[in-house]
Amino acid sequence: MRLYFFSLLAPLGFLTVLLGLSTRSFEPSQLSQVKLVPNWDSPWVKGFVAPDPVVEGLVQQYIQKLAGEGWYVPGQGVWIQTGQATIAQHQGNVPLSAASLTKIATTLSALETWDPNHQFETLVGMTGTLENGVLNGDLVIKGGSDPLFVWEEAIVMGNALQQLGIRQVTGNLVIAGDFVMNFNTNPFESGQLLLQAWNADLWPPAAWDQYRSLPAGTAQPTIQVNGTVQVVPPEGVNQVSSWRLRHQSLPLIAILKAMNIYSNNVMSEMMAEMTGGAGAVMAKATQAANLVPGELRLVNGSGLGAENQISPRAVTAMLATIQEKLRPQGFSVADVLPIAGEDVGTLADRRLPLKSGLKTGTLAEVSALAGFIPTQERGPVWFTIINWGWDLDGLRRHQDELLNQIQSHWGVADAPSMFQPKVRLSQGPYQLGDPRRNQPFGEQ
Repeated sequence: MRLYFFSLLAPLGFLTVLLGLSTRSFEPSQLSQVKLVPNWDSPWVKGFVAPDPVVEGLVQQYIQKLAGEGWYVPGQGVWIQTGQATIAQHQGNVPLSAASLTKIATTLSALETWDPNHQFETLVGMTGTLENGVLNGDLVIKGGSDPLFVWEEAIVMGNALQQLGIRQVTGNLVIAGDFVMNFNTNPFESGQLLLQAWNADLWPPAAWDQYRSLPAGTAQPTIQVNGTVQVVPPEGVNQVSSWRLRHQSLPLIAILKAMNIYSNNVMSEMMAEMTGGAGAVMAKATQAANLVPGELRLVNGSGLGAENQISPRAVTAMLATIQEKLRPQGFSVADVLPIAGEDVGTLADRRLPLKSGLKTGTLAEVSALAGFIPTQERGPVWFTIINWGWDLDGLRRHQDELLNQIQSHWGVADAPSMFQPKVRLSQGPYQLGDPRRNQPFGEQ
């Protein structure tokens, strides 16, 4: 009965359905202020939000173990939550250096700014005339801040241009606007990478490796550009005589998934800047998750540097808010987080509960982990762990052990259907290098 119920209602939302509450407050004291409805007397509902001395004891043992190994106890933070009920915590409301858990705030800010299916556009235009496959003029790239424009995207874009009749360019490749390729934020160098991608005779080994990931039979472009790369201000696109190609990025939801799987700092900084900078990320995430002022302190959107500080409670609140925001659109927090047992990235070599949605964070003396783990008795359990110390491998082993102990206590289970990812990179509509995302200008 319980598992069937969990498969129908999200753990974050089922209390809202029963009690008509907002899902944005995570202090357990507020549950005691609610006038309970009769269904609250159901034993399994009580069990879902009830305190659990065993889990409280596991968290205490975890902190004691760290202390016994010489770790600075005030530098450790833990928050364990089911639904809206706090089960166990240690320094849960204390801001700590959160490393790449910062990307959870950036993810939430992006989802507050755009729809999950939003796509960033890169346009290709030309000057001069096109005759018999030769463009007597320049090709112009108008960048659209696509954070995931990589070899696969560029190779297939080259094929699309060649299909439009462009085989040789007598002029230059002109870069205008925010264009980044292969996470290289230097527009001149990104332009040089693009020239390589458009001519298979110039491909380095990395390009060949990514080409092999494309569907069998994908063409190899051979566009020759006689000139050089020129970078001009955005208004430089005024010289374009005609636009030829519209390239759309992967949907935002897939970009966020890739950003978090690989904890890519360039992608997260681009995403933060596009939403208004670190201050805007902090403001949007604070408002969306109804955070306590001061529990989220950011200087950038990636987590580089110890100045980014977040409390374990605030991290958990942002994760739950992402779930609440995505659920009506058919997605879940699992669609923007790496999944243990499915996605490698920063989860490589970790022994974490399978099917958990997780985000890692690492600095020289910080190891952090947050997300959800599926359990039989309590459904998906939200958690955040932030550790300060220099033995990062040892801290990670302790984190993995604690989460496996909690899952073992509440029962190993698969994630409910709504917490199973629909976004799988390089599959279906999320395939890098999908030619359908390159359209002749004017077509939709």
